[in-house]
Amino acid sequence: MENVTLKRSLGLWAIVGLGLGYMTPTIVFDTFGIVSSETNGVVPLAYLTALAVMLFTAISYGKMVQVFPSAGSAYTYTRETINPHLGFIVGWAALLDYILLPMVNALIIRIYMVSIFPEVPAWIWVVSYVAVVTAINVWSMGKTSSLNSLLVIFELVLIGAFIVLAFVKLSQGMGQGTILTTAPLFHSDIHLGAILTGATVVCFSFIGFDAVTMYAEEANDIKTMPKAIMLTVFIGGAIFFIAGYFAQALFPDVSNFKVTDDTLPEIGLFVGGTLFQLIFLAGAFAATVASGLASHASVSRLLYVMGRNGVLPRKLFGYVHPKFRTPAFNVILVGVVSLLAISPSLELISSVINFGALIAFTFVNLSVIAHFVFRQKRYKTAKDIFAYLIMPIIGAGLTGILWYNLHADALLGGIGWIVIGFIYMLFQTKFFKIKIADLKIDEAESTSSLS
Repeated sequence: MENVTLKRSLGLWAIVGLGLGYMTPTIVFDTFGIVSSETNGVVPLAYLTALAVMLFTAISYGKMVQVFPSAGSAYTYTRETINPHLGFIVGWAALLDYILLPMVNALIIRIYMVSIFPEVPAWIWVVSYVAVVTAINVWSMGKTSSLNSLLVIFELVLIGAFIVLAFVKLSQGMGQGTILTTAPLFHSDIHLGAILTGATVVCFSFIGFDAVTMYAEEANDIKTMPKAIMLTVFIGGAIFFIAGYFAQALFPDVSNFKVTDDTLPEIGLFVGGTLFQLIFLAGAFAATVASGLASHASVSRLLYVMGRNGVLPRKLFGYVHPKFRTPAFNVILVGVVSLLAISPSLELISSVINFGALIAFTFVNLSVIAHFVFRQKRYKTAKDIFAYLIMPIIGAGLTGILWYNLHADALLGGIGWIVIGFIYMLFQTKFFKIKIADLKIDEAESTSSLS
C-alpha cells in the first residue's frame, strides 16, 4: 500500500502568513493591560527585549530547518543532534505550548463574544468556534492557508486604522498628549526585573515564527524556510512594537480599564467609539480565527511527526487522511482539547504556554552547537565560531534569562507536564530497554513531494 504523505502546497508568503496568523498581531491589545501592569507602563520596551531574544533563536531555527527539512521543529532537531530521549522531552514540552495555543484562541473568542452577547452561554461560542476551525483543518492545508491569509490582511488593515486614530487622539491631548514621546520606552519608575518579567509574557506573542518550521514538509521549496522564519519575526516584531508604542502612549497606565485581563474591547471604544470598537472586535475576531487555524495546523503536525516516529501510537498519531492528506486524527484531538477553553483565564494559560516555548527555544540553540560544532567540527574559523557557537550561546543565554523570570505557576505547571512526559517515556521504552532511536523516521518518506 502506498504511503500517504503531507502535500507540498505552500509558498514563501503563504508560510509567512501562517506564521503571522499564528502570532496574532492583535494580541498586543489583548494582553496590553497585563503587560503594562507588569512593566509599569513600558509595553513596547518589553516587546523589544523579547524581539532581541527571538532574533537569535530565529537564526538558529533557520540553520536547523535546512539541515532537517521535516516537520517536528525543536523535537526533531534535539532528537537528531543531541539525544533521542532528550528530544522526546523537548517535543513533549513543546506540545504544552503548541496544544494550549489553540485553546487560548478559543478562550479569546469566548471573551469577545460574551462581551457582545452576555446573555448567551459561553460554551456555545467555544463549541461553535472549535467545530469550524477543526473542520477546515481536516479538509485542506491549502484552504487553511488561503483563509488565514485573508484574515491576516484584514487584521493588519485594522491595526493600521488604530494607529491613524491614535495619531488623532494623541494630537488632541489624550494620554501623553504627543505623538513623539520616550515615556513608553523609558521613565524613572521602570526596573529591569519588571521589564524581563513583561518580556516573558510577551514572548508568548512571538510563538508562531518557530511554528512555521512545522510546515517544512508542505513547503514548495525547503530553501525558503529560513527566509520565512526571519520575515515572520521581523514583521511580527515591528507590528507588536509600533502598536504597543501607540497603545502605551494613549494609556500610560491601566487605571482607565475595567477589565485588564483583555483590554482590546475597551481600547477600541476609547480610541474610536462604539462603531470602531465593533469593527476592532471584528478584526480581533479575524486575527484569533487566523491564529486558531495556524496553531491548530501546527500542533497537529508535531503530533504527526511524533506518531510517525513511534514515540506516540503510530496508528493514530501517524495517520494521514488518504483523501484530504491532512493528519485528521490529530486535528480532531486538538479540537477536543480546545473545548477546555470554556473556563480558564487568559493570563494563566499564556504563562504556562511560555514554559514549553522557552524549552523549545533553548534546545534549538543548543542543537546548532551540537550539530555544527561537535558533529561537523565547524570551529576552525572565526566565522564558524561566531555563527555556530557564539550566536546560539547568546540565544540560549537570553532565553535562560526569560526562564529565570517566568511566573511560579508557569514553572510548576510546566514541571508537572514534564514529569508526566518522563513517566510516559519510561513506559514507552520499558525503562530504556527499548531505544527511541530505533524508531527512526524514513527521511525519504518525510521529504517526498506530492502534487
